[in-house]
Amino acid sequence: MKKLILNKLDYLRIKKAIESAKQVKSINAGEAADLMTELDSATIVEPKEIPSDVVTMNSEVKISFLNNNRQVRFRIVYPKDANLKENKISIFSPIATALIGYKQGDEVEWIVPAGPTRIRIDEIIYQPEASGDYDL
Repeated sequence: MKKLILNKLDYLRIKKAIESAKQVKSINAGEAADLMTELDSATIVEPKEIPSDVVTMNSEVKISFLNNNRQVRFRIVYPKDANLKENKISIFSPIATALIGYKQGDEVEWIVPAGPTRIRIDEIIYQPEASGDYDL
């Protein structure tokens, strides 16, 4: 398994969002545990130190599902900003949880609602840190 990289602000904000969601029961225990496992396995760096090829919060990514060669493009956002019509998906979604902290070109095995799948990160179209947007 590859080592994930997260910026410190994302790490703290995601953990806070998980705790808030657990209190109002808007995330199930399994999803919260999966995301916490991902977070706790990551290398944490300052926002200015995150490599530009790493998926971070508010990154816009293009991915391929390798089982059917389908490509999708979306932005990973906090739950309050999620909007499928605008291609903004919550960090609490299985696909976002699978991708956060991985690099462009990485292939990730993850269980999505349709079952196990392999996902490749084809392109990071926008990453806030690479653009100097450290506080999004």
